[in-house]
Amino acid sequence: MIPVAFDYVRPGSVEEAVSALSSAGDDAKILAGGQSLLPVLRLRLADPGVIIDLGGISALRGIRVDGDALVVGAMATHAEVAASSLVQAEAPLVAAVARTVGDRQVRHRGTIGGSIAHADPAGDLPTAAVALDATMVLAGPNGQRSVAARDFFTDIFTTTMAPDEVLVEVRYPRTPGWTARYEKFHRTAQAWALVGVAAAVRRENGSIAEARIAFTNMGSTPVRASGVESALAGASDVGTVKAAAARAGEATSPPSDIHGSAEYRRHLAGVLTGRAVAAAAGW
Repeated sequence: MIPVAFDYVRPGSVEEAVSALSSAGDDAKILAGGQSLLPVLRLRLADPGVIIDLGGISALRGIRVDGDALVVGAMATHAEVAASSLVQAEAPLVAAVARTVGDRQVRHRGTIGGSIAHADPAGDLPTAAVALDATMVLAGPNGQRSVAARDFFTDIFTTTMAPDEVLVEVRYPRTPGWTARYEKFHRTAQAWALVGVAAAVRRENGSIAEARIAFTNMGSTPVRASGVESALAGASDVGTVKAAAARAGEATSPPSDIHGSAEYRRHLAGVLTGRAVAAAAGW
């Protein structure tokens, strides 16, 4: 199907993008990598009057360290993040998750900011952001503001971003020395995850000193598994990890659909949590 007609704007700066959004109001959509927007347009599930393409804004690209944060520009692609030695060293969970997104074509076109702003509960990158307590930096008519990942996602495909705001960058706390794993269950290699588990651990003297766990597609937003994290403190073997993973279904509200019931997804969450944590810990 062919999308409806629209005007096309390609700003050269964040300020120009914000101005274009403010002028267009609710009639505009932002184009980042296009991996979510273009299918929606072709199916006519959205019919914006204006498309604002962020591809020409160099300030939205790049990966750097800023103090205690790893900063990833919103227009950095999944492939760039997955291949970055800086990301692997400073926030290995982000690299691990980025490597699993879609297929090669999607990873080379899709962007970190686009995935996070889209807020699909079955998306992978939002889960990593919640697991690591990342911070989203937004730019709007009144300047920039920062929003914690735990507050950014509010519902399915819904965030705290205002219609005239642009996601500029994602700031992840640096976790050098941590190890990470992302496990997800999907029907085909490129399909959305029925359930995903992002796990990062820091070990001391052979035991897990700290853990960060979050779930994909176990609710309308990414779910932080605080109970599992607490239960993993001091774990030193696979048996303890499995016991902690048994708490994976707590405080979750997974959907029931043709692909699996809520009960099935809770079971998957427990199994995948055990696998992810054990792999991250090297057991």
